[in-house]
Amino acid sequence: MKKETFGIGILSLTALVLFIATYFASPPVIASDAVQSHDFQMVTARISVGGEGLYILDNRTGVLTVYTYDMASRKMVPRVARPMAEMFPVAR
Repeated sequence: MKKETFGIGILSLTALVLFIATYFASPPVIASDAVQSHDFQMVTARISVGGEGLYILDNRTGVLTVYTYDMASRKMVPRVARPMAEMFPVAR
């Protein structure tokens, strides 16, 4: 067996292993920006003071709560919790 033939064989085997690894690789994780169920609706969006906020609407009670991440305490902190009727008043 020649040295060149051995090298081509090893490279071909390596290419086959890499091809199989990419074919069976798990799909990348993609974050969703909105979630809805019968009881709750959740969405992330920018807040006016900067950063991201998690908006959670409780469909049973109609209360909208906004959570933000506090870097000092490293916890999610509720910022606002109000009924939807107060958030979007109807003009008369």
